[in-house]
Amino acid sequence: MKILHILDHSLPTHTGYTFRSQSLLRAQRAMGYEPVVVTSPKHEESLPDSTADREVINDFVYHRTGAVGPVPVPIVGELLLMRALHQRILEVARIEKPAVLHAHSPVLNAFPAIWAARRLGIPVVYEIRAFWEDAAVDHGTYTEGSWKYRLTRFLETRACSRADHVAVLCNGLKTDLIKRGIPEEQITPVFNGVDIDDFRPCTPDPEYLRQWGLAGKCVVGFIGSFYRYEGLDLLVRAFARVAAERADAVLLLVGGGEVERELKGRVSGLGLDARVIMPGRIPHERVPGVYALVDVLAYPRYSMRLTELVTPLKPLEAMAMGKAVLASDVGGHRELIRHGETGLLFKAGDEAALAGELLRLLSDRQLREGLQNRGRIWVREHHSWEQTTEVYRGIYSFQ
Repeated sequence: MKILHILDHSLPTHTGYTFRSQSLLRAQRAMGYEPVVVTSPKHEESLPDSTADREVINDFVYHRTGAVGPVPVPIVGELLLMRALHQRILEVARIEKPAVLHAHSPVLNAFPAIWAARRLGIPVVYEIRAFWEDAAVDHGTYTEGSWKYRLTRFLETRACSRADHVAVLCNGLKTDLIKRGIPEEQITPVFNGVDIDDFRPCTPDPEYLRQWGLAGKCVVGFIGSFYRYEGLDLLVRAFARVAAERADAVLLLVGGGEVERELKGRVSGLGLDARVIMPGRIPHERVPGVYALVDVLAYPRYSMRLTELVTPLKPLEAMAMGKAVLASDVGGHRELIRHGETGLLFKAGDEAALAGELLRLLSDRQLREGLQNRGRIWVREHHSWEQTTEVYRGIYSFQ
């Protein structure tokens, strides 16, 4: 069965969105499906150079739509984008002849896929990784409760009601959609997974170990995108307390994003330049070796709708690597981490609690090792991509 996936953007751009997409495609191929892709005009908007209409990346075919020029008038740009994507889906469908259209969030992908599916007479699945309106609030695009927020929420709900089936990233999103009136039997979670062959205990990256001066240090780390909701400013402030107690402690922040400059200023303001390492983004294939350098992975997300509803991937990667995990007690973390068993949770936004738990983990080797072993086993048993994507067989079983 051939599945045509409609994505916002894809490889070669490196984001959490593109890596999840690639993992889903690989898992579906292993299950016997034939996944192909068409990307939204937003893919080209994120690239410095133009791309071919058709690309093959990691043995998967990607059809491109082409960029839509910037339109300063509100709503008009989104309508033009959806029209272009709708036409491109129909063109690609004539070439690939898919049995199912599978649109992935945001909602700008959902409606073009729904329109095309009705013309083609085939089913359409809409998969939501996060609610676009909540992500926009964190980015400052608009505020919660504004007319744009309410409009986007309405469109999201409308798309879910018109799709033949809705897939969601986690139970938090499922519960929210049920409250909006979407039938429970129409919603299936496709949980985040980990490639357990790539993410497993390994030796520390020797070059970074030397370059970053981590030999003999107790390392607190974060690897990911520097979004405001991640709470990295809270982590830096809490680490200042840890640094005052532990001369051997360092903080490693790997990645980049919207608050990177702000974080560097905060680090300097606290006099922590010698104790906080911020090397920027690193090649994806070297990430496991960086996890291996870290003693405790910290995920101090602030509480907001996005973090209460959506589960992150990074704690699963850390647990698969056999690392101790400390996270705030937002809903997305509580869905993944069993406090005291596979990781520790602290009250979201509480600087003193975060610092205290970091000191406890760095000082208690037995506690760390227990969390590491149980977390690694739990991820391998419940969150490999092979296990989490098995639900697609049921999703695609249209009668």
